[in-house]
Amino acid sequence: MPRFFTTAIQFDAAAQAGSAVLDGEDGRHIARALRMRPGERVTLCDGAGFDYDGEIESIAGDSVAVRITGKRRNESEPALRVALYPGMPKADKLELVTQKATELGVSQICPVLTARSVSRPDAKAAAKKQERLQRIALEAAKQSGRGAVPAVAALTDFRTAVQNAKGAKILFYEGGGAPLSACLPAGESEVSVFVGPEGGFDAEEVEFARAHGAVTATLGPRILRTETAPLAALAILMFMTGNME
Repeated sequence: MPRFFTTAIQFDAAAQAGSAVLDGEDGRHIARALRMRPGERVTLCDGAGFDYDGEIESIAGDSVAVRITGKRRNESEPALRVALYPGMPKADKLELVTQKATELGVSQICPVLTARSVSRPDAKAAAKKQERLQRIALEAAKQSGRGAVPAVAALTDFRTAVQNAKGAKILFYEGGGAPLSACLPAGESEVSVFVGPEGGFDAEEVEFARAHGAVTATLGPRILRTETAPLAALAILMFMTGNME
């Protein structure tokens, strides 16, 4: 069933009924791309973890009126909140990471400029990149049935990112570290994951992270690419915490 994120939902909990109007890009997609008709069903999501069962009432141009017939909690959001801090990679690798990390349940994606980052976009290019990544996260959230869209933060420097990170801080280091299974404290509900760019982290960055509460971790004896490591780490974390069941 087509799925749309919107804040235009009006819902009466007592009557278990409501309405919404989808216009702009979502309205155009329903009317022109999907060619849906009144009477067809859609799922609306408020981005706060609730899904709404809807039926199209009318379509006028790019404006779609939806009658809401029920509200339920989304069952796809993981209990573990993971903020991913990928070192800024080259080319379009971050687009792949954003899409797949969203599917795996990441809560936030915070691109980081590190000492070995080859890609160093200026402010204008970085803002454009952030906008594109947010759109990719939105589309991936729709496709995978998420109850919330991960926020893509503005590009920031490594030290600021480490200092602002919340929960358990885990930095994956090719120089060695503890198994991931030993890095997440029991009962922890929030974790910040740092993954280096193509050249990895330099020694000073690793020491700075350790000094600010991060533990270094390993994903095994093989060297994973910068776009592979965060996805492997997310999958393992979700499995460890029962969020893949």
